[in-house]
Amino acid sequence: MELRGKVALVTGGNGGLGQRICHALAREGVHIAVMYAASKDQAEAVARELASTYQVNAAAFACDITSPAAIDILVQAVTQRFGRLDILVNDAAFNKAIPFPDLDSLTTEVWDKIIAVNLTGPMHLTKAVAPIMKAQGSGRIVNISSVAGLGPQGSSIAYAVSKAGLIHLTRCMAVALAPQVLVNCVAPGLLEGTRATANLREEQLTSAATLSLLKKPADKEDCAEMVVTMCRSETMTGQTVVIDSGRVFH
Repeated sequence: MELRGKVALVTGGNGGLGQRICHALAREGVHIAVMYAASKDQAEAVARELASTYQVNAAAFACDITSPAAIDILVQAVTQRFGRLDILVNDAAFNKAIPFPDLDSLTTEVWDKIIAVNLTGPMHLTKAVAPIMKAQGSGRIVNISSVAGLGPQGSSIAYAVSKAGLIHLTRCMAVALAPQVLVNCVAPGLLEGTRATANLREEQLTSAATLSLLKKPADKEDCAEMVVTMCRSETMTGQTVVIDSGRVFH
């Protein structure tokens, strides 16, 4: 898909990886809707930087992605502001570090919030944008999962399960939305300088890098560029690409 002039909605666009994704798409001439949950000032600053640096249209939008009604309002606001919607990047996520054996700390409240933000939210967002993209004749959806979704690892059982679900949601939505809309997924390993990483235990941070073949964290810019590649692709759908410096193979 030709990217220049297209419009992307990036959830969590004010986060560490989200900002890189916004910049990578804007460099290609994509107009950006930066969605945030709470950090209004930061999201608006990101939008201003994108507009001034790349001469694209950019604006910040608030949304609670655990609310289907709020998602519908968000999608309507984005399409009214930009006139179209071609790309959805589901980057917003929540985690809380709970060791796997500590089942008592894996409360229903923690489980419900992680699943709601990381899995149910992207499902509702995909459903909300699908009719628009189908009517336009094309669209791209890229989900940001994690290597925690490929094996029993990560910050908590709930996080791992939510990311595994997002990988399979990618496959299922690729089937549901073909041929007009292509749906793919990026599964990063450890990324430094993100809100999700800030919730990890120190031993997780250390082992994730030292146990990888390249002996370093995954690169946020590599992840962002893979999002661009998936948006540009005409024949890739239902796929998950791991970027983790060589630790998980699938």
